[in-house]
Amino acid sequence: MRRRDNGHWEPPGGVLEAGERIPEALRREVLEETGITIELPATLTGVYKNMTALVVALVFRCKAIGGSPTTGAETRALRWATREEVRQLADEAYAIRVLDALDAASPPAVRAHDGVKLV
Repeated sequence: MRRRDNGHWEPPGGVLEAGERIPEALRREVLEETGITIELPATLTGVYKNMTALVVALVFRCKAIGGSPTTGAETRALRWATREEVRQLADEAYAIRVLDALDAASPPAVRAHDGVKLV
């Protein structure tokens, strides 16, 4: 997706809302930014830390199961892209997330906790 705020091509993403579980946030963010409904569970394919902004991103490979590609408040344009197009369109830090998701062989565990116990 091409972002409205900075014009960059990036995979859809966002921030967890208070009390929101990771799978629900994933479904919400993809739908809000693309108009596409995804199937859960999705496969965690990578964890990426932005050392400058001190942000950690969890990246998932998802399967589209419905909806209609739509731009919105955060999205200027949408497109499906080949591996080479991803390398050309996106900055390296974002292109690698898509390429890693395409290449992932097995999913790592995805867990949530309250600081003491798994929830």
